[in-house]
Amino acid sequence: MAENKDYILMSDSTCDLPPELCKQMGVEILKLSFEIDGTSHKDGDMDYHEFYDKMRNGSLTKTSQLSPSQEETAFEKYVKKGIPVLYLAFSSGLSGTYNSACIARDSLTEKYPDAKIIVVDSLCASTGQGLLLYKGWEKKQQGMGIDELARWFEENKLHICHLFTVDDLVYLHRGGRISKATAVAGAILGIKPILHVDDEGRLVSIGKVRGRKQSLNKIIDLMCERIEGYDNPVIGISHGDCWGDADYIADLARQKLGQDTKVITAYTGTVIGAHSGPGTLAFFFTGDKR
Repeated sequence: MAENKDYILMSDSTCDLPPELCKQMGVEILKLSFEIDGTSHKDGDMDYHEFYDKMRNGSLTKTSQLSPSQEETAFEKYVKKGIPVLYLAFSSGLSGTYNSACIARDSLTEKYPDAKIIVVDSLCASTGQGLLLYKGWEKKQQGMGIDELARWFEENKLHICHLFTVDDLVYLHRGGRISKATAVAGAILGIKPILHVDDEGRLVSIGKVRGRKQSLNKIIDLMCERIEGYDNPVIGISHGDCWGDADYIADLARQKLGQDTKVITAYTGTVIGAHSGPGTLAFFFTGDKR
């Protein structure tokens, strides 16, 4: 099938971009699901402040990946019209959504032999996935075709750097990321972890500091170690209902990168936030290594 400039760009709600930006981009976003207090919702359908307040008050959460049938339904409406699909999926290191998309692609290409569906494992999470998607959308706007953009995603995804910190370790403990002893000690001593998404797309700890402000400052220090040789006209920030901290780190970043740096700031969505909790602060940029 020849290169086609007319194609649909799709991704997951875990890209944590502002809804108005996704609408402006014309990118189709497939919503994962979450449960809170035993009631199921689609990602982003609950007010974010309400969601995080419920978590602060002890509500329990769990999440669900997209199923192959959900992915197939989303793809098929374009395949039927002969429109190629390029799908940027949530990291396979954190979810089975990418695998579901591959199953859906294979099923549809059996049913529609001329269909063109490309599935890319972003190996990214939250607004890191969103930043890669945004940059890809810009390339599409500039006329990049589907095959070329898929290659660009593959060549650039490991240059999207993710740096996270959380305010309360209890949520990482619930998700099995840290031990109970570490969570308790962290709460007593005010220890804040620094985490990142590695080259396999997994969330891992890379350090810890004492105090919230110090953790935000450390994230900027780490950024400075990773950005040499890379322009960052656009960076991303996502937060678990802590706008003040998001503004603080945006100001620090602009001091290093230039005041004209575009900052995409969004809530950490209800699926990612179900695991990281209120007070999550995540920072995303382009660098030489994760």
